Amino acid sequence: MEFRVKAANPYLNFNGNTEEAFEFYRSVFGGQFAALVRFADFGDDAMGVPEQDRQKIAHVALPLGPANTLMGTDALEAWQTVTAGDNFSIMLEAESAEEAGRLFAALSEGGRVAMALQPTEWAEQHGVCTDRFGVQWMINYTGAVTFG
Repeated sequence: MEFRVKAANPYLNFNGNTEEAFEFYRSVFGGQFAALVRFADFGDDAMGVPEQDRQKIAHVALPLGPANTLMGTDALEAWQTVTAGDNFSIMLEAESAEEAGRLFAALSEGGRVAMALQPTEWAEQHGVCTDRFGVQWMINYTGAVTFG
């Protein structure tokens, strides 16, 4: 069986200093952010994020060229422990919801599911897993969902 994805991009997690890190990366690589979304941008509930964390970065994307994007987030303490060296995932953007399901099932088999594949505010399907070799993956199918 062959898998096809629209894109495979690094996704970095930080302990509250994502904005500083991405300003640095922008100074290195140039360009403009394709997205910079704070938790507060998700509205009143802000995904259940405490008030003191709502100005932190939920998602930032910096294009590194025509086919690659460096992405990141402030990993909130209640959700994830970030340790330098394992603070990244490979983000796969699937071409369909079915493809997202196949990728997620294959990559999570024998590994660990951190977030089951499900609808989110930013995607028709999104899930997070670690494969049996310890590599962290984010599977996403944006579909018709738009944010902003």
